[in-house]
Amino acid sequence: MVLVALHRKSRMSMVQEYLGQLTLQLGGGEPTYPTVVPEPNFDPEKDAARIETAIKTKGVDEQTITDVLTKRTYNQRREIAFAYERRAKKDMISALKGALSGSLETVILGLMKSTAQYDASEIKASIKGLGTDEESLIEIVCSRSNAELMEIKRVYKELFKKDLEKDVCGDTSGDFAKLLLALVEAKRAEPSSVIDYQKIDEDARALFEAGVKRKGTDVKCWISIMSERSVPHLQKVFERYKSYSPYDMQESIRKEVKGDLEMSFLTLVQCFENRQLYFANRLQDAMKSKGAKEKSLYQTIAEHTKGDYQRALLNLCGGDD
Repeated sequence: MVLVALHRKSRMSMVQEYLGQLTLQLGGGEPTYPTVVPEPNFDPEKDAARIETAIKTKGVDEQTITDVLTKRTYNQRREIAFAYERRAKKDMISALKGALSGSLETVILGLMKSTAQYDASEIKASIKGLGTDEESLIEIVCSRSNAELMEIKRVYKELFKKDLEKDVCGDTSGDFAKLLLALVEAKRAEPSSVIDYQKIDEDARALFEAGVKRKGTDVKCWISIMSERSVPHLQKVFERYKSYSPYDMQESIRKEVKGDLEMSFLTLVQCFENRQLYFANRLQDAMKSKGAKEKSLYQTIAEHTKGDYQRALLNLCGGDD
């Protein structure tokens, strides 16, 4: 799951998606920064039986559904779903959708998707119908690695029978479209153990000469460098850039371009520099309210939610700081 547009998502919906970022990993593998860890005494048949009983209970036993699925990893949830289908002769996701509603339904169904499935669905939603949710589109495309983007493209094709590149280009235009397409093509170099100081210097100078040094901006140059170089290389480029420019890379972006293109380049640079910090800052923005800065994530969730939805988010949070 991902943090998506503030104007399309509620504050707490954004919180649930950030927690999903910590509990899911590409391809359904175990999380790298887990707030949800594998259940040591895992029994998918037993869990499936508990879920089936909870769904059939009059009024639905939402607490049991919440406690089981928020305390299992993605791979374990998938095993539960397979076990459920064997015993109940029906799809567990469809059964959950029929039994739950509102915010709890959103978070539970979200947990049943892999990261790529979630991202592909969010991209489709952002470009579906009249207008485009550019902020959601930018956040996903500009914050994902090569491997993640390749998997998103595969899943997108599988789910919607369309090419992601064509849908993105068909719904955007100009330099913004060119940047998104360059990123979706996933041609970024992989990290290397060899540090090419000459190339770092050349790229830093090229970024400066394509922007701050000249009148107007050579956006094509910026797109090429930021979509093709490895992340460790770019981190060093941005440091070297400061020796050429009176502004750092983020300040230069704000001075040179505006609108969706500005937001895209800024998202890229922030993720290159520290992706976890980028998502943490987005989360903080989503939770802004009186006193929120003095509270932990756990405390903020406890204050702004209630019921089984609160229980689900707190379980995913993994405890107070």
